[in-house]
Amino acid sequence: MVMFIGEAEVQRYLDWKSLIAAMETALIGFSAGRVIQPVRNMLTIEEGKRYLGIMPVVADKTMGLKLVCFYPGNAGTSVPTHTAMILLFRPETGEPLAVMDGRLITEMRTAAVSAAVTNRLSAPDSRVLALLGSGVQAKAHLEAIRQVRPIREVRVWSQTSEHAKRFANTHDAIAMDAESAVRGADIIVTATNAHDPVLKGAWLKRGAHVNTVGSPRPTWREVDDETMANVIIVDSREAVLKESGDVILSKANIFAEAGEVLGKTKLPEVGQTTIFKSVGIAIEDLAAARLVFDRASEKPA
Repeated sequence: MVMFIGEAEVQRYLDWKSLIAAMETALIGFSAGRVIQPVRNMLTIEEGKRYLGIMPVVADKTMGLKLVCFYPGNAGTSVPTHTAMILLFRPETGEPLAVMDGRLITEMRTAAVSAAVTNRLSAPDSRVLALLGSGVQAKAHLEAIRQVRPIREVRVWSQTSEHAKRFANTHDAIAMDAESAVRGADIIVTATNAHDPVLKGAWLKRGAHVNTVGSPRPTWREVDDETMANVIIVDSREAVLKESGDVILSKANIFAEAGEVLGKTKLPEVGQTTIFKSVGIAIEDLAAARLVFDRASEKPA
């Protein structure tokens, strides 16, 4: 019987510690060449408003497909900008195992990947976190990064100031302008759908670590060229060179993939400013889905 797993069950079976570990394993395998995965095929339905992404992957213990709807036009409504479904198969036989809601998996795996990379690259005593963006990914990154670093001060900025104030009130953060939020911060997250840079490299203190996870289109930017002149780590070289305006338009030099950094085969010098550009890849989603499926299969009848 094919199992259906809704978002409530996904939430029940996913925890940050296990998910961060699963993302680290998945990315190491990806960069080591143990994953069959084409770059996401993103279909444009309506430019700037509606997109459908198709993301298949095959790995040793995981095989499946994610279908993701990226609808930035939903911003400000009750409908999320990202919704998804994941199909999971048994790699050995091709048998269908599960269909599961992928919205929360997308949300959590993105932040879990950032947390895994942050754990490897940021200063161990990092205490100040700046969030540029105040939506779903800002919240998820706050939760995930707190798993790996002793965050004591949270600063937030949003393109809509009221959203930043609401986030600040809910999460014990400080709402401020973007430059003030970034200056002196140890860890910075950009999680927006900006078309033009919201982060300037001139604001970064030396040794800061940046996770830039938004603006997933080849002509959109979250960060400027000065930011991208630092040490650049990406989830997938092939994917960012197709999808990330931050990488494409800046002509940035990619130092390593996250899997290489996490596997310790390629590490930047201590004290360098590091930028992790994440566009999200299928092995992350399917590794998370497999974690959910395995736990759901163990539940009492």
